[in-house]
Amino acid sequence: MMGPKIIIAVILLALIASVSLFKVQQWEQAIVFKFREIERSDYKPGLHFKIPGVNTSQTFEKRLLNLDQEPQRFLTKEKKDVIVDYYVKWRISDVGKFYTISLGGDVQYANGLLEQRITRALRDEFGKKTVQEVVAGDRGEIFDALAATIAQLPQELGILVVDIRTKRIDLPAEVSHSVYERMRAERLRVAKDFRARGAEAAERISATADREREVILANAYRDAEITRGEGDAQATETYAAAFGKDKEFYAFYRSLTAYQKSFGGQNDILLISPESDFFKYFNHPLGR
Repeated sequence: MMGPKIIIAVILLALIASVSLFKVQQWEQAIVFKFREIERSDYKPGLHFKIPGVNTSQTFEKRLLNLDQEPQRFLTKEKKDVIVDYYVKWRISDVGKFYTISLGGDVQYANGLLEQRITRALRDEFGKKTVQEVVAGDRGEIFDALAATIAQLPQELGILVVDIRTKRIDLPAEVSHSVYERMRAERLRVAKDFRARGAEAAERISATADREREVILANAYRDAEITRGEGDAQATETYAAAFGKDKEFYAFYRSLTAYQKSFGGQNDILLISPESDFFKYFNHPLGR
């Protein structure tokens, strides 16, 4: 068994350790003070020593912190209100400076200082835009430009703005109707312009198609006439070659063709002398 002296020694060591050691977690950063003045602020996670009665320690968040205030009104370039609800993600980048500026590391106080600077930057940014640009434009582009603008502002606070984004942008009731009507008129104008361009293109295409159709038909008719002429010439040449060998047969064939054409109808009447050459092969089958 341990004697009373050993127990007392262990208790004293535990008490000394409790006031001489402090622990920094992975998600924390720490400052050690010497008589309330900052002595050191670059501690890594783990156990660290301090002198009891001389040093004190305080830990701060290393993780992202959030600024999420009530929606605010900002004036656009036309001096009309828009209601903007946004949030900011930030972290402590210089814990010593942050402690000094924020009155001992008060996060709410730091949020207030940060909000003042962001509000000024937002007022300037929205003051460059029209209501239509804010409502119908790329809001991400607005806040990207804003993030670049305010990136340098909070350094004096010992903090770093990681992200700033809008949750919603609304219009007051008195502004909404007029903005809607302007946007509607603009959309109607754009639609009318597109329809006019479409009709013009359709007429142009139709006229081109009609011209091409006329050219194609004319070329086809020309080619058909050429082919017909060539065919007639070949037929005539063939007839001439065939009938030239037997002129009497040719005359007989021509007469038969004439008879067929003359007596094709039921009520055909011909006033011709029976002695006419037309009836040559009726009167004399051999043509003599």
